[in-house]
Amino acid sequence: MRTVIFDLDGTLADTSGDLIAAANYCFRDMGLGDVLDPARDAGIALRGGRMMLSRGLERMMLFDAATVDQYYPVLLEAYAQAIDTHTVLYPGAMEAVEALRGRGYGVGICTNKPESLAELLLTRLGVRGAFASMIGADTLRVRKPDPEPLREAARRAGGDPAMCLLVGDSDTDRSTARAAGVPCALVTFGPSGDDMAALQPEALLASYADLTDTVARLIG
Repeated sequence: MRTVIFDLDGTLADTSGDLIAAANYCFRDMGLGDVLDPARDAGIALRGGRMMLSRGLERMMLFDAATVDQYYPVLLEAYAQAIDTHTVLYPGAMEAVEALRGRGYGVGICTNKPESLAELLLTRLGVRGAFASMIGADTLRVRKPDPEPLREAARRAGGDPAMCLLVGDSDTDRSTARAAGVPCALVTFGPSGDDMAALQPEALLASYADLTDTVARLIG
């Protein structure tokens, strides 16, 4: 079976608002106030919790690796408590997923979000059942850009890892697909969309309405 594997943050859903709120919770606890801005810093948010903490502390000229380590679990807990306040699925995402399933493709997720948080978010959004597999940052001993999480997501979705397509939004996703020897489609509607062309993926996706044709072209 051919499979289409999706990244989560910045690809299927705009999670930046809730991620930034969790980071700002940490910064307020440090006495720094709200350091990150939901509009300006959406791209930072989609790079993960440690990146948000690091960039925020750098902005305040207070970067310290030990502080990042100390507050990372605090951030994860704050995020888990309010994981779907601002998060929305991108337009057409689930319609595209259902169209792929209807055409016989296996569909799964490969994310660098901790698995428990990814499961919680998709359950809260009411779409977890649409995906046959879920591989998070801590599901295996390695994470993206190592190719094994992508391959395992394809396997658990019932597919051949050599016949999958990764849909993502970052250089990490591009590197993962390249390491696995499979094509990659990068979305251009996320916060870092203008940077995707420079990564030279096999396809750029401006709208989920174009996904089924892109999949057919790249993996048949």
